[in-house]
Amino acid sequence: MTKLQNYIPKAILSLIIISAFLLMLGPAKQDSAIMDELAHIPAGYSYVKFLDYRLNPEHPPLVKALAAIPLLFQNLNFPTNQNSWQTDINGQWAVGNQFLYESGNNADKIIFYSRLMPMILLLILIGFTYFWANELMGRWWALLPAGLIAFSPNFLAHGHYVTTDVGAALGILVASYYFLKYIYNPTRKNIIIAGISFGFAQLLKFSAVLLGPFFIFIVAALFIEKTIKEIKSPVAENKFKKIFKIFLTDFGKLLLIFFIGGILIYLVYGLFTINYPIDKQYSDTGTILQGFGNRLLADNVVAMSGNKILRPLAEYLLGVLMVMQRSSGGNTSYLLGQVSNLGNWYYFPIVFLMKESLPVLILIFTAFLASIWNIAKNFYKGKKYTQNKFIEYLTTNFSEFCMIIFVAGYWLYSMKSPLNIGFRHIMPTLPFVYILTSTAIKKLFYWAPKNISGSLSQKLISTFNKILNLGIKSVILSGLLIWLITGTVFASPYFLSKFNELAGGDMNGYKYVTDSNFDWGQDLKRLKDFVNNPPSGEKIDKIAIDYFGGGNIKYYFGNKAENWNSTMGNPNENGINWLAVSVNNIQNSISRLSPTATITRSPQDEYLWLKNPLSPDYKAGTSIFIYKL
Repeated sequence: MTKLQNYIPKAILSLIIISAFLLMLGPAKQDSAIMDELAHIPAGYSYVKFLDYRLNPEHPPLVKALAAIPLLFQNLNFPTNQNSWQTDINGQWAVGNQFLYESGNNADKIIFYSRLMPMILLLILIGFTYFWANELMGRWWALLPAGLIAFSPNFLAHGHYVTTDVGAALGILVASYYFLKYIYNPTRKNIIIAGISFGFAQLLKFSAVLLGPFFIFIVAALFIEKTIKEIKSPVAENKFKKIFKIFLTDFGKLLLIFFIGGILIYLVYGLFTINYPIDKQYSDTGTILQGFGNRLLADNVVAMSGNKILRPLAEYLLGVLMVMQRSSGGNTSYLLGQVSNLGNWYYFPIVFLMKESLPVLILIFTAFLASIWNIAKNFYKGKKYTQNKFIEYLTTNFSEFCMIIFVAGYWLYSMKSPLNIGFRHIMPTLPFVYILTSTAIKKLFYWAPKNISGSLSQKLISTFNKILNLGIKSVILSGLLIWLITGTVFASPYFLSKFNELAGGDMNGYKYVTDSNFDWGQDLKRLKDFVNNPPSGEKIDKIAIDYFGGGNIKYYFGNKAENWNSTMGNPNENGINWLAVSVNNIQNSISRLSPTATITRSPQDEYLWLKNPLSPDYKAGTSIFIYKL
């Protein structure tokens, strides 16, 4: 019976993982290339096929390289004879179009097979979340955070694209786990594993750089604790010497972890830059960084790129500097009726409240309020009692405390940054949020009034109340999970555009925010299906298309479509009676500019000639609006 009890949670976990894979499989086949895939797919293929890193240096290689492995078994043509590859500087977009759509390859086959490895990364993330949660709360409750990821429309959406956000969540989770394992047990083996995990995270997404200050904070906090204990120690001699030795030991081991991670980074970048001509790398790096503000950093990276030994590290640092440059510059995005290029501090909190599923939000806020109540209750009992409880909490729940610190720090950094790129940017914090939520729910689940002393009848009544209390909570939790799962299943295949019920549901989230939150170009093939089989039965000879995404209009439509934009006027005047516009382009064209925005827009860009742009006659999928002119 005990063995059976051990196997049941694992069987449920397997079912959860299989369900997540099946939910992603359909959209992976049906969705057209989203914007970032146009650069990521050819870049990854060039890394593993040619060992050349000239494309897409602003992202680390691992997700892209893994995505390209299935492509090695296809007989593909790559545009190495084109200027976009030979002479252009980071000609990723042109190479992407040529590789996918203009070289005689089957674009849909390439895109689908490229998405298989990123899908597997999400499945590994689900499994690793369970693995860590199992240590913290037991095998049954560990299913809850794993399930919250597996049935999250946001994770399912980004899990089946060749992008780095799910990879970042996995890398940060794994690196944090093994770093804390080293903290608990600082053996040589754990130091090496922690270092490899740190390097692994850096190779998945540059946001993992934030692990550096996070690890430093943890080591510094523990060093302060050891210092205080040493100062309070009754042994009076050699205290300074002992404290200094502790400092050297703790921070020396941390530097060793960073060094081991750096070796892994160097080896991987070294492999993928073997055939990147050093003269071109030096020239490309110098041109890319010519506008970078900190010239000391930029000039050193440029110099390193021309050194045979240091150039793998230079390519990694180039990506870090490109991310820093982009983060400080912001990006143009639509939010709540306004378009801005400077970002808003409230962007990520609002997007999170709209994109996260309502049952999950209920769990998160219930857990948060229960935790706040517990803190307030302890505080009310006196300062000394509160301090003792806090020390007791750190002693027994240090991993949870570290998760809280990372989530808070990551969110503060994201809210301060003007780079409002979508819900996906905060996804690396969500495994931690789900684990913390599940831990608090477990504690709340089994909380009940203390046993009543007295007669047998009073004890029976107390026991009955506890059972009733547990049953009610079980029904509520089950109901929330059923709500989450059914909502996610019914949202398929439109996971990317899924908003919760209070924010427009599956179809209306574009009213509040767009870009990778709603429209990333995933519906171009659905527009093709519409043109070939219009619901009205009316034949569509030609359609004008203003498209945002990684697809290619000519590849899918041939002569039946024309690339269009607002400045070209009404296509009806050119004999074209149908118009399709990506909703991201619509909102950026017609919504008012934020008073703080530093961008300008001419009237010709604002679709003034289009009546009721937010009331299309039809839609392709959720993100492309279709108008009969």
